[in-house]
Order: sequence, then C-alpha cells, then structure tokens
Amino acid sequence: MSTNLQSKLGTGLKPQQFIDGMTKNKEKFVEWSDAFVWENTEDKEFFESLNNRDDLRCLALIADWCGDVIRNVPVVFRALEISGIPTEVLIKEEHQDVMEQFLTGGGEAVPVIIFTDFSGHVLGRWGPRPDHVQSIMTQFKKENPDRTAADYNEKIQVARQEMGRQYGEGIGYQSVIVKELRDLISSF
Repeated sequence: MSTNLQSKLGTGLKPQQFIDGMTKNKEKFVEWSDAFVWENTEDKEFFESLNNRDDLRCLALIADWCGDVIRNVPVVFRALEISGIPTEVLIKEEHQDVMEQFLTGGGEAVPVIIFTDFSGHVLGRWGPRPDHVQSIMTQFKKENPDRTAADYNEKIQVARQEMGRQYGEGIGYQSVIVKELRDLISSF
C-alpha cells in the first residue's frame, strides 16, 4: 500500500471527543467499551509494549450510525489506549476521500482502522469486522453481485443475521479483534 495520509494526521477527533459527540448509539457504544476485558495477559503486555515505539499512528474511519462501529471500535479504543499510539477519529461523511481509498470488497464499510507511520505512510488496516464475521459478507457479495435483484434485500438480511450469530451474544468476539490487531501491528 503506497497510500499516504499525512495530510489527515492531526486533523481527527480524539476518541473521547468522538464518544462525547455521538448522536446515535452512544449508550451501546459505552456498554461494549465498559464490557471490555483483557482475555490474556500476553495481549495486554503486547499493547503496553507499543509505548516503546513512537513511529505508529492510528486513524479510525468511523460513523456513529454503523452497528459494526458500535460493536468493534470500543475494542480498538480500549486496546490502543494502553499502547501510546496516537489515535484519531475521522468521521466517514467528512472524509469521503479517505473512504474511497479504503473500500471493502468494492463497497464503503466502516470501521476502517488505519495504521500509519509518523509521516502518514499506510502500514496496514483492520476492519470493518473480525475476519470470521466479514467472511459471511464477502461470500454473500460473491453470490449476490446484483444489488437490484428482487431477492437481494431478503438475502442480505439472512447474511446479517448470520453475522450476528458469528459475533455471538457476549464479548468473546472482542478477544478475536485484539488478536487480529496484535497480528497486524506485529507485521510492521
């Protein structure tokens, strides 16, 4: 990825500013955040060890109306808050230029968690969902390329229900996100 987002560094909201300014789903967002626990000490130690690095930045491209943001971003914020990685929020509607560079399967999906170096060179991205949940949507889009098909809406509801089942009832999915973030950050 040769994308550079230097012009965006320093322009976003702090995570708490985003939360304070939420007009939709704020209670649920805070609920998922409050439910966060470190499932294993090695993951927590890894994120704490990132305080030794000053080369990483994180831009979270998100919107408060999106269910995946409400469920997944609290985990990202909680993992990164102990890492020392400067984390900024870019609101999707205000940063369409960034959204267009980070499509998922050709479509706009948030959250997109973007890691850059200190000069804005993109090192990697995570999102919009844990891999095992995203795979359902990827398969759906492969099997249903025509959004105007008569049964498209019916079929996408089934896919969304299955994604909900994959997330599960509790917070188990949160440790999956932590592991995926850890694996991604370990690669740079």
